[in-house]
Amino acid sequence: MDKKTCFNIKDMNLYYDDFHALKNINMQIQKGDVTAFIGPSGCGKSTFIKSLNRMNDLIEGCKITGKILFYGDNIYKKYNVTNLRKKVGMVFQKPNPFPMSIYDNITFGPKTHGIKDKYKLDSIVEESLKDVGLWKDLKDRLKQNALSLSGGQQQRLCIARTIAVNPEVILMDEPTSALDPISTLKIEELINKLKKEYTIIIVTHNMQQAHRISNKTAFFLLGEMIEFDDTKNIFTKPKDKKTKDYIEGRFG
Repeated sequence: MDKKTCFNIKDMNLYYDDFHALKNINMQIQKGDVTAFIGPSGCGKSTFIKSLNRMNDLIEGCKITGKILFYGDNIYKKYNVTNLRKKVGMVFQKPNPFPMSIYDNITFGPKTHGIKDKYKLDSIVEESLKDVGLWKDLKDRLKQNALSLSGGQQQRLCIARTIAVNPEVILMDEPTSALDPISTLKIEELINKLKKEYTIIIVTHNMQQAHRISNKTAFFLLGEMIEFDDTKNIFTKPKDKKTKDYIEGRFG
């Protein structure tokens, strides 16, 4: 059975004023896949992932042409941004918990979307923290300021905050680059667990990480998507010489 197409990107170009940052991107991302974006710094990976939930709307002079379809609907025409970001959540490079309690961090999104019932909110907090493996550690510290947690715990809390609104897709922009190896491993284990329920798209500088956790990998270079295939093929038999050179460490 064919997997359902989650994102269908057609002839997409992105400009910052006169700078052509992304050039003619065409790709389909399937529901339930973990898709990794790799490539050297400044090649357009983060710019691209941010366009999938319209984070680039916040940047002055940013213009997009072509289509980004989310389950068939054009996100730049059919979607209210708040509704889009509820369905397509984002986890950033540096953990960014709100300067408030652990409990309030997780309930922030559900409250924004109209959930007021305390029993329901308590249940969301417990489920979200269990999903990211933090409930045991934090269940007696929910009133504590989230900024008092370690970096790795903060990042897992940010993932819990993202899944608290029940999204369909989780975007991760280098979620482990600011973390130590043990915290990185915990986030990778978490991604392996979450992929059963969510479509995950991750930007990573770490090629071993892409190899370990993703089904599909896209290689970006200078604003172009050079190659997109099953991760195994990208790492063992890439079709494009530029991909091969990058994988073998000849540049980047």
